[in-house]
Amino acid sequence: MQFGFCGIDYRNAKLTVRDRTAFTDARKLEFFRRAESAGVEQCMVLSTCNRSEVYYFYEKEEQREEICRIYEALFPDVEIKKYLSALSGEEAMAYLFRIAAGLESLVLGEDQILGQVKDALAYSRTMGYAGKELNKVVRDAVTCAKRIKTELKISEKPLSVSYIGIRKLQEMTGIAGRKILVVGSGKTAVLALTYLYEYGAGHVIACSRTFSHARRLREQFPEIEVISYEERYQAMGQSEIVVSATSSPHLVIRREEFCLVKPLTFLDLAAPRDIDTAFAQEPLAELVNLDTLQEIAENNRKEREQLVEKSRDMIQKSLHETALWLLQSRIDPAIGSLQQRCSAIAEDSFQYLDRKLELGPREKKLVKKVLNASLQRLLREPIRELKRLDTEEEQEEYERLIRQLFQI
Repeated sequence: MQFGFCGIDYRNAKLTVRDRTAFTDARKLEFFRRAESAGVEQCMVLSTCNRSEVYYFYEKEEQREEICRIYEALFPDVEIKKYLSALSGEEAMAYLFRIAAGLESLVLGEDQILGQVKDALAYSRTMGYAGKELNKVVRDAVTCAKRIKTELKISEKPLSVSYIGIRKLQEMTGIAGRKILVVGSGKTAVLALTYLYEYGAGHVIACSRTFSHARRLREQFPEIEVISYEERYQAMGQSEIVVSATSSPHLVIRREEFCLVKPLTFLDLAAPRDIDTAFAQEPLAELVNLDTLQEIAENNRKEREQLVEKSRDMIQKSLHETALWLLQSRIDPAIGSLQQRCSAIAEDSFQYLDRKLELGPREKKLVKKVLNASLQRLLREPIRELKRLDTEEEQEEYERLIRQLFQI
């Protein structure tokens, strides 16, 4: 039995392709049904905005090829073959381990994928398509990913400039309960507002050069106060923090147009700059702009890459243990047959002794126990040696000999 994978992700397929190859629940069930018809009884579908992948166990090489054909057939309107990638054996398992740890994600080391992997296994198990082998591999991948996240904390090195900027504000002055002005209404401004509220921002005022755009922010942030762009300097006088994130080609907050009378912290998330750098010379002002933030982001990226190398070592160790378990589990049926054979012999022997001897309840219990223990002891060393076999070919040869010798 071998572990396999096939699918597409953000690296080999554009969003337009990924949108058309997403697995709905109905499509997952259809995949499971077709895979089962091909003799593949254990499989899992991992479908997110960045990937549509299937993981499975197969017995024969032609089944691996059939799974890829089934995948393609589920999306007849997409020329999917040129995007599809496939792996098998330890390569496929290593890939799943990296997926769970966020090492194959668009944002390196992100946390969301771990929950998506767990959900994918839960769905497969609920539908009856996750046996002990698939459960073992996926759970080991999840356990390894959790250990990586706990010990290395890769995701705590943020790469988003907006998030880094808001976290910098938190370090400098604190955000909870603060009065904050946000200038801008685009994606960067929305991200900034999201992070500000996560840190417990108090009264937030927003403005944009287009008033209707600023007003639309209230759909996502209903508690926000929206003012006209012309009122921004007046709002600055009431604020403790100013965040600017517009796409303006010119400065939107000029030093000569505002008189500082109390401490004010500025965060400029725009390129080109929104906020006059002259504020950096003011004793009452603190200014953070993209130069600082991009430097932090680059340092974080390098730290993440170093941590990724450490995580690969952790994955390799866990992967070896999982692969060894799978190798040993292949001979479980032979071991189980041997143990059943011994139990049957012990029972036959007991029945004979019970007929010939007058045994009380206590003696019967003792004789049964001794007979079973003796025969199981005879198997202990052969079983240990079977579990030490290094290859599937050796296991198959020994299993054949065991069944022949013991007539099982």
